[in-house]
Amino acid sequence: MDFLIESISQITWQNVVMWVIGGILIFLAIKKDMEPALLLPIGFGAILVNIPLSNVINEVIVNEAGETEVVARGIIDWLFEVGVEASEAMPILLFIGIGAMIDFGPLLSNPKLFLLGGAAQFGIFLTILLATMIGFNINDAAAIGIIGAADGPTSILVAMKLGSQFLGPITVVAYSYMALVPIIQPAVVKCITTKKERRIRMEYNPVSVSRTTKVLFPIVVTLIAGLIAPKSLALVGFLMFGNLLRECGVLRLLSETAQNVLANLITLLLGITIAAQMKAESFVTWETAIILGLGLLAFVFDTVAGVMFAKFMNIFSKKKINPMIGAAGISAFPMSARVIQKMGLKEDPNNHLLMHAIGANVSGQIASAIVGGLIIGLIMG
Repeated sequence: MDFLIESISQITWQNVVMWVIGGILIFLAIKKDMEPALLLPIGFGAILVNIPLSNVINEVIVNEAGETEVVARGIIDWLFEVGVEASEAMPILLFIGIGAMIDFGPLLSNPKLFLLGGAAQFGIFLTILLATMIGFNINDAAAIGIIGAADGPTSILVAMKLGSQFLGPITVVAYSYMALVPIIQPAVVKCITTKKERRIRMEYNPVSVSRTTKVLFPIVVTLIAGLIAPKSLALVGFLMFGNLLRECGVLRLLSETAQNVLANLITLLLGITIAAQMKAESFVTWETAIILGLGLLAFVFDTVAGVMFAKFMNIFSKKKINPMIGAAGISAFPMSARVIQKMGLKEDPNNHLLMHAIGANVSGQIASAIVGGLIIGLIMG
């Protein structure tokens, strides 16, 4: 009974706020089906680590003097140190599973979609500039800017490499906006396109891509990325390795394991482990609210940049690109591509944009990893 009274006495209003935040994330995961594999463990973890005297972060006791005393490390703290802080293993390993899920065929059939994936990273740099202007140091600003890529593992890795003190808020904001793609992107796209532009038809006549090309592609991308941005090689290399498992044709079971068992397990552990950085005293701050706003701006800026670059390409193209395709240049694969497909069908039931959008989407997956490496290299030297 004394311990119960002591636990209750340790509860702060910040703890209660974190319980509410955790509950909201769980609600969105279950009721709204928004990235449940990500938001549910993050939300539950937020509740776990904010229960006073809980042993998931540290094993504590109340000594004879009535003071709390740490006697052992908790499981979440240990997982965070081993799997994220010390080695960045979990976010990097997740890229093997992501790579195994991706079919680069639509992109290889229409290589100019590479440009849309690159253009849709512009918002990252604009947000970095804005974050530095309002007082964040360059390391924290860069980590905040990468939220715009809508790529959770890359956001975690960049924040870790740059030693950002806002790893927890950055991770939660990045994954939350990934989950909110179906809400945010349609609103942004409609604001910057006309109905006529949204109804531009694009026929999908895929160029036959040989198996040799698909096998060589991840190897060539790895070599080029390693030369251009060596600091991106952990992400790009593991992404391409996963894709090589898929395309080689002789490792079907390993490819399926990477896509399902590995990806699901790492996602589950990573989500709940990140909760180590969601303790109330460091999370419920004005900086977190500002990061939430900057993350949204980064996401919007990237979407706008992709759409506007597609419009720019149309000036020189005989076959017009539906500018909505540019919005899929962010890294939220395959959610963003599906959103663009739904928008296209709503404007014109006979206009199927999915494969074009997937091409831009997988290009954005590569581009975000390379940009993350470039940022780390530029700042760390």
